[in-house]
Amino acid sequence: MRWLAPLLLLLVMLSGCGKVGYYLHLAEGQWQLSAARTPIGKVIAAPETPAGLAAALRDVRDVRAFAIDTLALPDNGSYTHYVDLHRDYVVWNVMAAPAYSLEARETCHWFVGCLAYRGYFAQARAEAEVARLSAEGWDAMVSPVPAYSTLGKFRDPVLNTMLRGGVAALLGTVIHEMTHERLFVPGDTAFNESYASFVEHEGLRQWRAARDRAPDAQEAMLARRRRQFVGLVLDTREQLARDYAAHAGDPAALAAAKHAAFDALRQRYRHLRDQDWGGWTGYDAWFDRPLNNAHLLPFGLYDQWVPAFAALFDRVAGDWPAFHTAVERLAQLPPDARHARLAQLLASSPCTASNDQECG
Repeated sequence: MRWLAPLLLLLVMLSGCGKVGYYLHLAEGQWQLSAARTPIGKVIAAPETPAGLAAALRDVRDVRAFAIDTLALPDNGSYTHYVDLHRDYVVWNVMAAPAYSLEARETCHWFVGCLAYRGYFAQARAEAEVARLSAEGWDAMVSPVPAYSTLGKFRDPVLNTMLRGGVAALLGTVIHEMTHERLFVPGDTAFNESYASFVEHEGLRQWRAARDRAPDAQEAMLARRRRQFVGLVLDTREQLARDYAAHAGDPAALAAAKHAAFDALRQRYRHLRDQDWGGWTGYDAWFDRPLNNAHLLPFGLYDQWVPAFAALFDRVAGDWPAFHTAVERLAQLPPDARHARLAQLLASSPCTASNDQECG
């Protein structure tokens, strides 16, 4: 690709020695992905394309057009191509937090600011980083990710990995990533992900209404259970945040509070699974591992401000261009002022992230 050589040179010039290898890894992964793209129309027309994949890609074309025309998201060529990576995930994100804090360890980059995670195109690299961080005393974990965005720098394709959760998840992901391409605030992961999550859920709801495509019973059930699961995790985050503040400086009390919080989370999940879900085990795998602070981080980042954005959307009477303009004004505020404004919106929200469909 023509952009690869100058990109690599720029990365080397702007990076410290410790980051050069990491950026070269990212550049190689991006090049391999971009080189494998096939136009969606060509994939749909190919006789060897499975009928289910062709139908899903037709829906992608339609939801992308809806996102541009109705949701006021950018038309920059993304999600017009398809890539089969021949693996289950595109990247593996590493997240870490101190042993007695829920503040994410951030990794800073010259092109996107500081992020609460670090992504790898190779699982082995991600696991090696977790081992290194754990040896240093961090709570760390690897999270496999089916999709990612270059924020419009390149024409991001639809990936086979994005179909892991079904067609609805694929379509929601396209809207989510297109939202990142419209606005991304360097250094504020919770703002970016909550904004994109709200647009994803509300945008997909509106697309379905416009196409008379109501979720089927199975999908609605899974979405409800997802909200209940997230609610449990967010409750645990809030409890731990209080406990860590209350017992600061007392290692024995901190360790006891941490153990008690995760034990209570497991017990509450088992009750929900066995009593309310009739023994459905969809989240057992999440619990079938040693849990630590890092496992709680993605939920706060993706869900923290979703109800605040729902309140903002309500205030502009559901006008998408006005909504995005209002979000852009928030993005221009200094971080403390931005978060204070989001907290005000959160207090006036018409919904909560854990129990209302439009809040995700």
